[in-house]
Amino acid sequence: MKIIVTGSLGHIGLPLTKELIQKGHTVTVISSKPEKQKDIEALGAKAAIGTVEDAGFLTATFTGADAVYTMLPPVGYFDPNFDLMVHCRNVANNFAEAIRASGVKRVVHLSSVGAHMEKDSGLILCHREVEVTLNKLADVDITFMRPVGFYYNLYSFIPVIKNQGFIAANYGADEMLVWVSPIDIAAAIVEELETQPTHRKIRYVASDELTGNETASILGKAIDKPDLKWILIPGQQWQSALEAAGMNPKIAAGLVEMFAAQNSGLLTEDYYRHKPALGKVKLADFAKEFAIVYNQK
Repeated sequence: MKIIVTGSLGHIGLPLTKELIQKGHTVTVISSKPEKQKDIEALGAKAAIGTVEDAGFLTATFTGADAVYTMLPPVGYFDPNFDLMVHCRNVANNFAEAIRASGVKRVVHLSSVGAHMEKDSGLILCHREVEVTLNKLADVDITFMRPVGFYYNLYSFIPVIKNQGFIAANYGADEMLVWVSPIDIAAAIVEELETQPTHRKIRYVASDELTGNETASILGKAIDKPDLKWILIPGQQWQSALEAAGMNPKIAAGLVEMFAAQNSGLLTEDYYRHKPALGKVKLADFAKEFAIVYNQK
């Protein structure tokens, strides 16, 4: 198949591109960075240099493809003037316009756990916005991938571990958390692209289930802090800390609301209704990578 991959060679895009090429597919990878072209071509893929904020570019790139993998690109959370919801809405509209105009009939989109919630989910509302927009494409087969918490988000706790000796947030501690590796997400996306499509499908992806303190213990052993604990703190306290670190106040509030929904169980309630088989990459595997990054800081 001719498959378009958005997200450049990121956490998911790199293993996804490698596996698709290994399986004999013709892959075009979209990247906004011209310097990525040589890395993309070295894998055996074609590079399409442009931005998802350009609907015309997307339409031209999508045209002739059998399937497209779409995702919201990572953005900076520390720009005080950045409106995340407006950005996500614009990208969603561009994807929909390009899919419609190019005639693509198969889409796999990276959404998120919690996208079933209509309110009170913080930053996850951006993912719901994209799902709602793409759902209006009546004659397109779409799989919405809903991964849980990414392992690599745990890197954000390195400063507080180094400075205070524990992990602190308004979720976690004795609460059960669900984690996922980008490698397991990529494998699931490949499965969906190679499976006979249904009109609409939601697929959750997860790799491991552990409490916050079990998570802290595994990470702690990897960094020679076997007594590492996960401390539950009030949302306002964590939001203030995020803002003090320079995070956009609206985005900080969105993160805190998102994790409050996780702490209450609302964010994952649909996940547990449709619980998938867990992937291969466990937290203990990721902990080795965490230790490397931790020791480099």
